[in-house]
Amino acid sequence: MSKKIVPPLKIGNLEIYPPIIQGGMGIRVSEAGLASAVANTGCAGVIASTGIGLFEDLRGGDLWAFNSESLRAEIRKARSLTKGIIGVNIMVALTDYENLVKVSVEEDVDMIICGAGLPLDLPKFLNGKDIKLIPIVSSAKALALICKRWKGRYDKLPDAVIVEGFDAGGHLGYSFDSLADGSAMTLEEIVKEVVALANSFEPKIPVIAAGGIFDGADIASFLKLGASGVQMATRFVCTDECDAHENFKQAYIDAGPDDITIIKSPVGLPGRVINSPFVEKIKQGLTMPFTCVYKCLRTCDPEKAPYCIAKVLSNASNGKLDESFVFAGSNAYKCTEIIPVKTLVEKLTEELAQALGTAQNACAK
Repeated sequence: MSKKIVPPLKIGNLEIYPPIIQGGMGIRVSEAGLASAVANTGCAGVIASTGIGLFEDLRGGDLWAFNSESLRAEIRKARSLTKGIIGVNIMVALTDYENLVKVSVEEDVDMIICGAGLPLDLPKFLNGKDIKLIPIVSSAKALALICKRWKGRYDKLPDAVIVEGFDAGGHLGYSFDSLADGSAMTLEEIVKEVVALANSFEPKIPVIAAGGIFDGADIASFLKLGASGVQMATRFVCTDECDAHENFKQAYIDAGPDDITIIKSPVGLPGRVINSPFVEKIKQGLTMPFTCVYKCLRTCDPEKAPYCIAKVLSNASNGKLDESFVFAGSNAYKCTEIIPVKTLVEKLTEELAQALGTAQNACAK
């Protein structure tokens, strides 16, 4: 029944069924373990390149070379564990962004997903390879800018676009004021605008909704708005195969609705996290002086930053929650159990099929 009702997400010659891309979660939350397990279900698994190497143990070495080899090893590990679709998420704000893109191209990943900035020159790294390029945007205006640049310089359009709303976890591409006063557009509103723009191109650009999507009914609602699929990150944290420490996952299980909060990240962006004593200390002005050796983010000023975001997130993925915070989407508190990826995807697929089937039956009446 599901396969007849649930449409696949088609990106060029790639077919993703069910139409779910697992969101990239940096500092070693989504590595080869999670990405390959997701890919084995028919969804697209994504390795997050940010902080992929154990930079904490690197004493004055070449961070760029270290990151490159760490990413290369992770991609190869994922390939050894699945024949499914594997992508890499690379933040434009990383100082070695181009370096990581080149490694991903060399390793022939299926897709490169870029956010935290506009990847205006991403196509120049393809070297003639058929690797799907997928920018993450939070507005139709951003997509229009990317399309104009790519088409003018490289005669190429994005193979798909991910539209991320303010209910996503981690760093958010929205101002503090718009989140505080409610003036930020909803994901539904943005998706409608982006779909209208994406459909104006030939061929049409598949639109993938992201941010706060939790169950099959949520997925169905965005497919009805014209999206071709969704990206989900938070939901995949509470799986056996997620690469983060069990303490990280348990933070989701223990969270309540009032525990999801927004902080000001040292990189100058709002960040959605799960509240904790450490988070309360940060909100009260806690500083943790540090010496930055690597300058991993373009948007971070070590001389002004109250603490090292990379170190804090590394502590989180390693389970040291008294020295860190856990990034999470707005619906993280709805997670109640840790289950295998396969079980989760089967559940989402059935929920999606039911939601779409109900809608079809309603239309028929």
